[in-house]
Amino acid sequence: MCRKSRLAEPDMTDSRAACRFQSFSEPSDPSQVAPRVAALRTALAKQGLDGFIVPRADEHQGEYVPAHMARLAWLTGFTGSAGNAVVLADKAALIVDGRYTIQSADQTDTNVVTPTKMEENPLDKWVEANLPAGGKLGYDPWLHTVDGVAKLEKAVAGAGGTLVAVTPNPIDALWSDRPAPPTAPVKAHPAAYAGESAASKLARIQEELAKAKVDALVLSDPHALAWTFNIRGGDVEHTPLPLGYAIVPREGRPTVFLAPEKITNEAGDAIGALGEIAPPQALEQQLRALGSAKAKVRLDSSTAAYALATLIRDSGGTPDAGADPIALMKAKKNEAELNGSRRAHLRDGAAIVRFLSWLAREAPKGGLTEIDAVAALEAERLKTGELRDVSFTTIAGAGPNAALPHYRVTESSNRRIEPGIFLVDSGGQYEDGTTDITRTLVVGEPSAEMRDRYTRVLKGHLAISRAVFPKGTSGAQLDAFARAPLWQAGLDFDHGTGHGVGSYLSVHEGPQRLSKLGTTPLEPGMILSNEPGYYKEGAYGIRIENLIVVEERQIPGAERTMYGFETVTWCPYEQALIDLSLLDEGEIAWINAYHAQVWSNLAPLVEGEAKAWLEQACLPL
Repeated sequence: MCRKSRLAEPDMTDSRAACRFQSFSEPSDPSQVAPRVAALRTALAKQGLDGFIVPRADEHQGEYVPAHMARLAWLTGFTGSAGNAVVLADKAALIVDGRYTIQSADQTDTNVVTPTKMEENPLDKWVEANLPAGGKLGYDPWLHTVDGVAKLEKAVAGAGGTLVAVTPNPIDALWSDRPAPPTAPVKAHPAAYAGESAASKLARIQEELAKAKVDALVLSDPHALAWTFNIRGGDVEHTPLPLGYAIVPREGRPTVFLAPEKITNEAGDAIGALGEIAPPQALEQQLRALGSAKAKVRLDSSTAAYALATLIRDSGGTPDAGADPIALMKAKKNEAELNGSRRAHLRDGAAIVRFLSWLAREAPKGGLTEIDAVAALEAERLKTGELRDVSFTTIAGAGPNAALPHYRVTESSNRRIEPGIFLVDSGGQYEDGTTDITRTLVVGEPSAEMRDRYTRVLKGHLAISRAVFPKGTSGAQLDAFARAPLWQAGLDFDHGTGHGVGSYLSVHEGPQRLSKLGTTPLEPGMILSNEPGYYKEGAYGIRIENLIVVEERQIPGAERTMYGFETVTWCPYEQALIDLSLLDEGEIAWINAYHAQVWSNLAPLVEGEAKAWLEQACLPL
C-alpha cells in the first residue's frame, strides 16, 4: 500500500503517496542472498550438480514475470528486467547488461554474488571460463530458448563439462513462501478495439503456416495468444496478458491452453466458437501427439522454451525454431487500433497537462518529492475513468536520478525536486490504446549546458519526427538521425532510439524498433517510440519521447513508395530548456506547428489553471 507524503515539510526518509498501480517499497533484501545461495548449493550437491543457471525469464521469456516465477530476484535480490545468475560450488555471478551495473551491485550481496557486465563477459563466455573440467551444470529447460541452450551446450563443452536439464527447478523446493500462480480473469477484447475478428486472424496465420510448410504453430508468447484470440488478462504487471499457450494447426481448429477457472463466460464462448480450450497440463500431451504424427512444428525462436522442442523431438516430430508469423501481423495496427491509440493519446495528453500544470505551481515551493510526482501523475490518469493500469513503472528522476535511464523511485532513493532537471517517463494502459511519453522539465533557471544538451536531444527527436524514407527502410538506418546532433558535440546515449508499442498490450513490442539492432523494415501501421536522450552521470539526464506511427507519404514526382511518421503524442516541450540558436527554421516551424496542434487538441479537454498553463506552454517560439 502506498501512503501520502506531507507536502509542507517532506520527510525524505518517510515519503508516502497513494497509488493504485505501483508501490515504492524496497524491492530486495541483500541479507537474504547468502543463506539462499548456500541452500541452493546444498541442493545441487545432493543432485550431483556442480552448478545451476538461474535466469530472470519465465517460461514465456516475458518482460514482466509473475511473482511466483521471480526466481532470480528471490535468490539474488536483483529485480531488473534482464539477467542471469550462475551459482557454482565456489563462486557465483550475476550477469546483467550495462543498464543495471549500479542496480545489481546495490541489490545483491557482493560478498556472495559478483555482478558482471554482460557486454564484457556474457553468460556463455563466463560459463566456459569458470565451469570446472568435468563439471555438471544444471539448467531448467522451461526457462531457456532453443538458441539459448545451443549456446550453453557449446560453452559447457568448451569447459569440458556437461549441461544437464533439471526439472523440477531446485529453487522451487527452497522457496518456502513462494507466491501462488496468478489467477486474473481472461476477458474478451472488444471487437471495436481489436478491429479484426479472431477467425480472420487465424485464417491469416494458417495461410502463413502453409507457405512455411509446417504442420502447426505453438503460440508460446502470451502477446501472440492475446492478439490472435482477441482476449486480455492480468497475470503480470502493467501488461494485460493471460499467461498460457495455444497450438494452431495448418488446418483445423486450434487449442488454447489456459486454466479454466480464469476464463470468463464471454471469453470462453468466443474461444470455443473457434477452437478447443484445454488446461495447461494438457500441452505436453498434445505436443507428444504432434511428434508421434511426425509433424513439423514451428516454435517461436525468441520465446519458445527448449522443453517444448524436446517434447516434440523425443516423440518423433521435428521442432522448427524460427520467426513467429504473428509478431509482424500484430505489429501492423489496423485502422481501429490506430484510432483507438489516437483517442487514448488525447485522453492521456490531457492528464499529462493537468499534471504538468500542477507541477509547475508546486515544484518551485520546494516541498515535492519524486514519489509525490508519481502519485499525482497516476491520479490524473485515474481521473479519466478509463485507466486500466500504468503501462510500466513510472520513471520520475530528479537531478542525478534522471541520469539513470531505468530509474525506479523507492522510499530510500526518493529525492526532493529541487532547482534543476526533472525527468518523467510514464504511460497508461487503456482498452483502446497504450501510451508512453517522456518529458524533461526544469525547475528554476537551467544552465547553459543543460539548454545545449536538451536542444541537441530535441533536434534528434525532431529528425525522427520529420523523417521521410523509402519502403524497406529499417530502424537501424534511421537510428543515427537521432544521434547526429549529439555526435557533433562528442556525445551519445546508450539505449535504442525507439521501441515498438502494442495495442492495449506491451508498451515494448517487437519486431519493429529504432535501434542499431533494428533490422525489421518499417511498415505502415507500426507504432514506435521516438526517445533520444543524454545522461550526465551523477548530475542530470534528458529524454524526450513521443509515440509515432509509420504512414505512407505522397510525394509529387516520387519514384518510390515513401513513408514518414504521424505523431500521436500531444504535450508541449519544455521551452525554458530550448536554445533557439541551435535550431534551424524548419525545426522551429515544426515545433510551432506541433504546439499549435497540441493546443487545438487538448484545450477543449482541460480547464482552469491547466488550460492557462497549456496556453502559455504552446506559445510560438
